[in-house]
Amino acid sequence: MSALEDGTTESSTDTAAHSTTAGGAPAEGPGRTGFTRRALLGTAGAGLVVGAGAGAAGAIALDRAPAGPAPAGTRPSGALGAARLPFHGEHQAGILEPQQARVQLAAFDLADGVGRDGLRELMRRWSQTAARLAAGEPATEYENQIALDAGPCSLTVTFGFGPALFDKAGLAAHRPAALEPLPAFPGDALDPARGDGDLLVQIGADDALVAVHALRVLQRQAAGTAALRWQMSGFARTPGATAQPMTGRNLMGQIDGTNNPEPGQDDFAAKVFCTPGEDRPAWLVGGSYLVFRRIRMLLDNWEALPVDRQERVIGRRKADGAPLSAPASGGENTPVDLAAQGPDGALAIPSDAHVRVAAPSANGGAAMLRRGFSYHDGLLADGSPDAGLLFLAFQSDPRRGFTPVQRKLARGDGLSRFLRHEAGGLYAVPPGAPEGGYVGQSLLEQAR
Repeated sequence: MSALEDGTTESSTDTAAHSTTAGGAPAEGPGRTGFTRRALLGTAGAGLVVGAGAGAAGAIALDRAPAGPAPAGTRPSGALGAARLPFHGEHQAGILEPQQARVQLAAFDLADGVGRDGLRELMRRWSQTAARLAAGEPATEYENQIALDAGPCSLTVTFGFGPALFDKAGLAAHRPAALEPLPAFPGDALDPARGDGDLLVQIGADDALVAVHALRVLQRQAAGTAALRWQMSGFARTPGATAQPMTGRNLMGQIDGTNNPEPGQDDFAAKVFCTPGEDRPAWLVGGSYLVFRRIRMLLDNWEALPVDRQERVIGRRKADGAPLSAPASGGENTPVDLAAQGPDGALAIPSDAHVRVAAPSANGGAAMLRRGFSYHDGLLADGSPDAGLLFLAFQSDPRRGFTPVQRKLARGDGLSRFLRHEAGGLYAVPPGAPEGGYVGQSLLEQAR
């Protein structure tokens, strides 16, 4: 998908990432002993990892904003580190929560012969670990002390199932009809080694070490059951980095994420989460589909354009995000007027502008919840930046969301001249796990 907008496309993010192959608040309450990664500092030198009770249920999600005004140029210690987001719930964490500053993405492939039983044990193990880490507790196995002195830092871990998983695990009869490999789009140059995969793990956190710690623990727990296929990391604007909350910018300098669907809006749940009926299996109700695309931005070419040309490609002013159809007093949230004309009688928003081609009104109302992150991996062999967007979009049905919109964008979006789609994947994201349960349980235990 292209890089921005407008209820149908890219991210609500700000900046960049790395790609490779390959503390705080006490967690107290029922089922927990109060140990945190920070609390274990005193035992780290002895090589001891103390196990605590399972689960993050009942954890209080702390606001990441400071509780009160801080002196100019300072931030209250631990304000971000203490933020805690519960793992258990109706939906998996990492979908509706505010976007974190860092992300680790990784895909795993099941080992031969693992089957349903092996997958079930892995998901139980991973879910228990994710719940502990989200609560700020150490892992009970393979704890490596990477994030020992940090709080939970808004950690979320989200799991997705790729199309090939169902055949490997003997679950082909339960694969959702919408979970088919995405079609080829004009201009695609996808590297299969950096896309797809049987299991996707999305790890978000406001601290890079906390996210890396979680990935490393999960990877070691999967040894013998699932092997790492690819790994990428990205980042967005850190909460509190701006004087007031603002939509982030991407590496093109554009405000990115305008008109992203929000909870409370009409039909929000129907756009993002799977409901009963049609061809959706019962085990996926309350879950979603995640489309991933690694999109490199041709930044040298883009930055050579004058700002007014960039604005016409996007259809918005670069300074404030207002649509080109808006008056001078307009802003980012001024409605787009696709019929508006300029003084010369030409369309104020060009016919191939990104906001026009991507507008929900031009795509049958299609919308996706975008949580993309930027990445920057240095330079390519020709000296151009290996940088762009890790596009992540949750939706109830990619056949009515991502696929038709991306097909239209690839053929008629002026922004496509400055983008290269280099990897991708589609995953079914099961609903959240109840207290004491694990992600995918309704599929792996009840589906026969």
